[in-house]
This record gives sequence, C-alpha cells and structure tokens, in this order.
Amino acid sequence: MKIRRESLEEGRVRRPAVSGTFYPSGAPALRSALSNCLDGAARVEPGGRPKALIAPHAGYMYSGPIAATAYGTLAPWRDEIRRVVLLGPSHHVAFRGLGTSSAEYFLTPLGPVPLDIGAILALQELGFVRCRDDAHAAEHSLEVHLPFLQQCLDEFRLVPLVVGEASPVEVAEALNRVWGGDETLIVVSTDLSHFHDYEQARRIDAETGKAIRRLDPTVIDGEHACGFRGLNGLLAAARERDLLVAALDERNSGDTAGDRRRVVGYGSYALFPAMTKAN
Repeated sequence: MKIRRESLEEGRVRRPAVSGTFYPSGAPALRSALSNCLDGAARVEPGGRPKALIAPHAGYMYSGPIAATAYGTLAPWRDEIRRVVLLGPSHHVAFRGLGTSSAEYFLTPLGPVPLDIGAILALQELGFVRCRDDAHAAEHSLEVHLPFLQQCLDEFRLVPLVVGEASPVEVAEALNRVWGGDETLIVVSTDLSHFHDYEQARRIDAETGKAIRRLDPTVIDGEHACGFRGLNGLLAAARERDLLVAALDERNSGDTAGDRRRVVGYGSYALFPAMTKAN
C-alpha cells in the first residue's frame, strides 16, 4: 500500500518513533525478528475466535515472544479481520480521556497502515475522546504492535487510541462504539508489574492474571499494569458481553532476557464470545 502524496505533503503520516530501538529499523531484519518471535511462540488454542487480545509492548527481545503468542492465534482469520482497535497507555503526555490521531497512516518499516477515519470521527463525538497527536508522537505502546499486526493480518484499518486518565466506564463506552463484528479486533497494550525481583513479580502478576480471567476491572491498578486504564475498560466491556478469557502466556523479562534482579512482567490473553467455545 502506498501513501497518498497529499498525505505526505500535509504531514498526515505518523512516522515511527522507536524503530531501531524497540525493534529493527529495516524491513528484512524486522520481518526476521517477527518470524523468530512467532516461530518460537507457544501454540495455544484460546478456545474460540479472539475478539480481543491483551499483549505487552516492550522491546522485542524482552516481550516479543509473549506478544507473539497472542498474535499467533489470529492465523485462521487473517483475511477476515479488517479493522483493529488498538489501545495503549500514554507514557509521555498527561491528559484526560482518550487520544485519537489526525494522521491518515501510521508508518512502520513494513509499510503504511491506513487509519479508519470514520471510526475515529465517531469516537470523537464522545466528550472524552479528542485528537491528541502530541500523545501519539513518541508513544511506543501502540507502535510496537503494528509490525506484528502487519505480519499476522492481511489488509486492515487501524483505530489507534492512546489512553490518558480515563475511567473503565469511559473506555468501555469508546470500545462499544467501535466494537463491530467479526471484522473488528480489539488489542489492549500493557505490560504488567515493573522493576520487582523475579519472585515478587511472579506473585503480583499472578494476582493480575486472576483478575483478568475473572473480568474484574476493580483490582488492577498502576502497580499491576502500566496500561491498567485501557485494560480495565476492556474487562468492563467484556463482562457486559459475557466474553471468556484464555491466558496464553504469562512470563517476565527474567524469563526472556535473563536478568532476574529487576524484571518487568508480561502477559498475553485472548477474549472471545462464549458461544464460540469449542466443545
């Protein structure tokens, strides 16, 4: 897919901010890194067609294998998912509500990803959703997922949302507005506990995992997950819709990068409708 010249001239392309740091900057090296993550990921059947995924957003050497376990579940539906609603926490800009983008494309070394402008405009009808290009500019929590989505899906449009100070009710309301059908996948980007020793991290992350499996948006806070606001909003919406949760991979950087003295927790989960559960 090519970027329209008018979009380039008008600056309506969000360019990569962490290419070359969180993941390789060249397309061949990036595809190789993605393939290594996906080939080495655990093969987990979530029990149904995922409507939503929860996956981490650190550098690929740390959380790539865990994220790949989530994205590996999409293979049977790669040509059917045509829209991805992607939510991640704001690490650089403090603001109230949820932030959309004025861009027409998000660019990665693998090429441009077009945005679903209609869905973004519909979201901006909500009083707490605003265009916040400043929040998107340097944010890695959404960007690191795009190459995985490009590798694992055919053509799709993106609805990117940086989550600021927003309640679970507000996030759930935004998600319900763009929930769609089988053509829409929701991805919540979050890491889990931060900078504890290995055993303490495992205890905290186990508590978080139990809350996710219960669809409980009341337990998880910033000590449990940096993306807790988007995560709790998804859990609230999923509870309303009686979704089921499958834990796919629960590890930390001590498992993937070796140093267990000060780790970051990661988890990948799939949420799917109860009626699709295998017999």
